[in-house]
Amino acid sequence: MNSSISGVYLVTPDCDDTERLCAQVSLALQGGVSVVQYRHKTASADLRYTQASALLALCRQANVPFLINDHVALAASLDADGVHIGQHDGAITEARAVLGKHKMIGASCYNRFALAVQAQAMGADYVAFGACYPSSTKPEAPKASPDLFTQAKQTLSVPVVGIGGITVANAPPLIAAGADALAVITDIFSASDIAARCQQYQSLFTSH
Repeated sequence: MNSSISGVYLVTPDCDDTERLCAQVSLALQGGVSVVQYRHKTASADLRYTQASALLALCRQANVPFLINDHVALAASLDADGVHIGQHDGAITEARAVLGKHKMIGASCYNRFALAVQAQAMGADYVAFGACYPSSTKPEAPKASPDLFTQAKQTLSVPVVGIGGITVANAPPLIAAGADALAVITDIFSASDIAARCQQYQSLFTSH
């Protein structure tokens, strides 16, 4: 399993159509995304299990890490590659206790560098800052400036991920500032050619 966090980090939208979601993620995997996070904030437990199981199988075939947003018990039951969690007190250590030392844990640090330092100290495998740009998924999210990525690369040893309102057009400054990976939802899933859009993102990293 390629467990590095770099390049295009795909985050799924809230989609109840499992067949459609799997088809879209398959195209993204063909386009070269390096990690997939299943995120569905309104799904029932049954739908979440069904979708996560199906997406895990796709990611296993592609040798791409599969993470689950928030639901640590679900990640453990499916033997997913890890979780991405918000910054709650003790959340990282609790997730580590459930998942074990070999699973990947990522932490949302919003626009607060101190949270990233704390997350790394607690054992997070990567940290995420956002929203980098205005986001339709989280319109109320605080703004994370490119300076955060530069500061993180100078101070932290874990990979740094940018998220929030990212498009192919506005991604380059974040990569230049030090982002190891960019988490994208809308700009990929709304593309007329999902695989080609993912390849566009990959080329931004390889040309940097």
